[in-house]
Amino acid sequence: MNENQILENLTAAPAVKKLVIHAPLIARKRKAGQFVIVRPNERGERIPLTIADSDVERGSITLFVQEVGKTTRVLGSLPMGYSLPDVVGPLGEPTHIKNYGRVVCLAGGVGVAEIYPVAAALKAAGNRMTTIIGARSQNYIILKDELKAISDRLMITTDDGSFGVPGFVTDGLKQFFTAGETFDQAFCIGPVPMMRAVCALTKTRNLPTTVSLNPIMIDGTGMCGGCRVTVGGEVKFACVDGPDFDGHLVDFDELVRRQQMYREEETVAQNLRQD
Repeated sequence: MNENQILENLTAAPAVKKLVIHAPLIARKRKAGQFVIVRPNERGERIPLTIADSDVERGSITLFVQEVGKTTRVLGSLPMGYSLPDVVGPLGEPTHIKNYGRVVCLAGGVGVAEIYPVAAALKAAGNRMTTIIGARSQNYIILKDELKAISDRLMITTDDGSFGVPGFVTDGLKQFFTAGETFDQAFCIGPVPMMRAVCALTKTRNLPTTVSLNPIMIDGTGMCGGCRVTVGGEVKFACVDGPDFDGHLVDFDELVRRQQMYREEETVAQNLRQD
């Protein structure tokens, strides 16, 4: 079997692909919260993707790809048996896992795939796990059964109310707070507006909250500066200093501006050939 060979390419949700890739060394070494840099072909750009799972015996890692730009669409279209030219990792600082006590994990969209290894590691460390995941609608929900298996409680929210609790993950968290629930630590991964809203809510409860800033990572090595962000008044690089940071210290205004930097270039790229 070739290194970096695609073993599975499955549709997990609309415009979301689940890729299982032969990468035995990475499978053995990866820890929760880490990512890989993937290049779909010799002419393609390098993109960071969080390692959602691994199988040491099979020698594989699992990645979830949301097809939003040119490179992710090319990656999502690759057939089983194709060998990627580059899969580099594991990269990034692992999530700090310990027995905090009562933990709540929140994730939205494809961030659900990124919270899964964190939640699994936290459960294995002895935490009492409450997990809240959100999606646009029922057909966008991913990893529901897997998260249910490792959570003491799983709440699912949908924007359109087609499944679970109507609304956002913050609405779900508010329900727990209203019921008198308390937590010792929160972890949050997903779109930047979602993480910002969660942190604004948890700050009112003095609930320590760790966020993953992988949405702004680009080259994964700290060389390009595209993931530069201010945390607690200090300049950090998400790909080498993180991707995990104290969400109550992140400058989300700067983060939003940085995320919009390459929109024009991405629009141009999508109008070019898809190879």
